[in-house]
Amino acid sequence: MSLVGKDIKYESNAFKTIGVLTSGGDAPGMNAAIRAVVRAGIFHGFRVMGIRKGYNGLIYGDVTEMTLRSVSDIIHRGGTILQTARSPLFKTEEGLEKAMSMVKIFGIEVLVVIGGDGTFRGAMDLSKLGMPVVGIPGTIDNDIGCTEYTIGFDTALNTVQDAIDKIRDTAYSHERCSVLEVMGRHAGHIAISVGISGGAEVVVLPEYKADIETDVIKPLIECRNRGKRHYVVIVAEGGGSAVEISDIIEKKTGIESRATILGHIQRGGSPTVRDRVTASLMGVRAVELLKEGRVNRLVAMTAGKITDIDIKEAMEIKKEMDLKLISIGKILAL
Repeated sequence: MSLVGKDIKYESNAFKTIGVLTSGGDAPGMNAAIRAVVRAGIFHGFRVMGIRKGYNGLIYGDVTEMTLRSVSDIIHRGGTILQTARSPLFKTEEGLEKAMSMVKIFGIEVLVVIGGDGTFRGAMDLSKLGMPVVGIPGTIDNDIGCTEYTIGFDTALNTVQDAIDKIRDTAYSHERCSVLEVMGRHAGHIAISVGISGGAEVVVLPEYKADIETDVIKPLIECRNRGKRHYVVIVAEGGGSAVEISDIIEKKTGIESRATILGHIQRGGSPTVRDRVTASLMGVRAVELLKEGRVNRLVAMTAGKITDIDIKEAMEIKKEMDLKLISIGKILAL
């Protein structure tokens, strides 16, 4: 074993058994990634073990061998066939030790983990104990700093856009303001994207604390004075409460307002073509890394191409909100 850069390089074909799991919030396209890891793994001569219910399943040995047929007819399904669960125990030294003992029991030599920031932090903890890992970014929030795209983002956007189109119809009919709360506790990538695609008059983001008077009320009044008679406000859940903002709008402007919280509907549904293809390419890339003996890496997308990056370096990268998108959104809301 020799050190290459910051990551560890094993001999080619050093591994025989892969474990694959999904962790954190589910995202459309995770099944396509699982399918790609299993089929590419078997194609390259690996044995692939599926770990159910994320790190919790790893701790308690909820593991089964996967075959070509076990991933048939799943590419179009939302969610994850391996399921996912939160695991407070895994964050402890005891939990990590149990997980390490379980991979030895099942002969798992390397882990492919599919998920978001918390999933990768767990993978990094395992790597420090000697378990080689490769990560695939799967989260609808698109908030992983090292990659410009995460599996599930496009499907979530299309789900929200469909809701906006329907809500806009009724907002127009009643001359109302519709306030939509979308997912994004710490990141407003869903909100700003659907704000532009849905023609929202106002978008409230967690990255920037909104002043209700200048950032919400004033633009709506200006829109009304220009002749608009129905309005859409998009609120990322980390930016505020749609119900509270809706109440303030109605009290201060006299515009009839209604709040809609989309909730977990954004996580489900059949993945779009983009998510199916991206997940498939990322899954294959993960297996190629293992075949080459390159581990402790995260698969990523850079300039539209599938790439990879050292896991420690990746976790230090913070994804910033695109200020140009915010500016464009305000211009188009005039």
